Amino acid sequence: MSKIEYSELAPGFRISRVLTGMWQVADLEKDGNTLDPIAAAKHMIPYVEAGFTTFDMADHYGSAEVIAGHFKNAEAAGRHAQMLTKWVPKPGPVTREEVREGVERALQRLETERLDLLQYHAWNYADPNWLDSLFWLRDLRDEGLIAHLGVTNFDAAHVRVAVASGIPIITNQVSFSLLDQRAAGAMTEVCKKYRVRLLAYGTLAGGFLSEQWLGQPEPTELSTWSQMKYKRFIDAAGGWDRFQGLLRVVASVAARHDVSIAAVASRHVLDQPAVCGVILGARLGQNDHINENRAIFKLKLEDRDRRELQEAISSLEPIPGGCGDEYRKPPFLTAAGDLSDHYDSIPPAFVPEKDDNGTQRVFSGTSWEDFAGYCRAIRHGNTIEVSGTTATQGSRIIGGIDPAAQTHFVIDKILGAIESLGGSLEDVVRTRVFIKNMNDWERVARAHGERFGHIKPANTLVEARLVGDEYLVEIEARAVISDRRD
Repeated sequence: MSKIEYSELAPGFRISRVLTGMWQVADLEKDGNTLDPIAAAKHMIPYVEAGFTTFDMADHYGSAEVIAGHFKNAEAAGRHAQMLTKWVPKPGPVTREEVREGVERALQRLETERLDLLQYHAWNYADPNWLDSLFWLRDLRDEGLIAHLGVTNFDAAHVRVAVASGIPIITNQVSFSLLDQRAAGAMTEVCKKYRVRLLAYGTLAGGFLSEQWLGQPEPTELSTWSQMKYKRFIDAAGGWDRFQGLLRVVASVAARHDVSIAAVASRHVLDQPAVCGVILGARLGQNDHINENRAIFKLKLEDRDRRELQEAISSLEPIPGGCGDEYRKPPFLTAAGDLSDHYDSIPPAFVPEKDDNGTQRVFSGTSWEDFAGYCRAIRHGNTIEVSGTTATQGSRIIGGIDPAAQTHFVIDKILGAIESLGGSLEDVVRTRVFIKNMNDWERVARAHGERFGHIKPANTLVEARLVGDEYLVEIEARAVISDRRD
């Protein structure tokens, strides 16, 4: 019998490297019928008894937290389980009180005094309130309501911003599979630098990475939310024919080792350097995949296997953007193909003020604006001018001593101002970058390139004596909004 593998994410906090995902509870309850928590909890017992002690859920996975809470407290096996949950607040301003309410709701549903791991999702990086929420979650961690903090669907730049700012993040949960390799690049490098581990979901692409779909024609009807979502990933990766090519290679590797396609797909992701675990979904009471999951730990991929898998991956189109971009910008690789299942709209980061001449201004609320008498950005006609912007949020310096982290936050803040005035990042025609230390020029320039590389505005980068010892970079920008869009 293969030995279950575990990862220690922090002293005294160990998880099984194959986690049981409970998102399908929401799918089972989509007709309005809530699962019986007592009966559903009993279906969790065999997982823990087999060594799969870790369960992943969220505030929006139907009654998953309620089921897990009953299991933890009413079943003997539950005492050995780790419950990982997520808090996904609505877009827009969130108060300290609302953060506490979200945590207390999870505590109540999970019937516990402290959450094992709370993972936070941010909808809009251009609204700096996401960082306020993380700082308030850190306070609740210090208070003892949360044992550990993680994030979910963050890209590499914003993992960097958060951790460099002093948020003690230990995990980032992201899509990672043979089909979706976004986490293998910059994300892995940031995780290595800041000792953040990856929890991978979507590893089986909603069940498409299995024998069931090998050699099958492209489906015209899909029965689950997961299938609807990951069929969009397949389309983005080059379509059904190319996906079948990948499946054939994975099936060949699986046959060589006498395991399933799912085992190969999962083992490949588990072997990636930043990955601490893969999350495999369970339909409680319907499908028990314990034996199949155990086979993952029996499998040891060889050099030939890895080479063949990498060649198959290279034949696909890369999934566009960074980790989690499918929830923030087109193409929306969600079940609905848009974000209508998640929210109606995103409010602007800053509220514009309009004077009698039609000129609009936004203020970001820093003390500098009041003290020196200026706005964050001003729009006159179709032109938006953004003031020199540093990594300030309230009274905090964001990004710590990491110049790339400060740069990303500054660009987010500039984006928030431009969007609040009716523009977009693509409207930027000019940036001026001022750095404190010339030794930081390349890291700042690379961060600027990550955000503006597809736009290529005019740019100047110079060394300057910035006001404020902690600031490493300051950026100003100009945007011109196209008449066609305004």
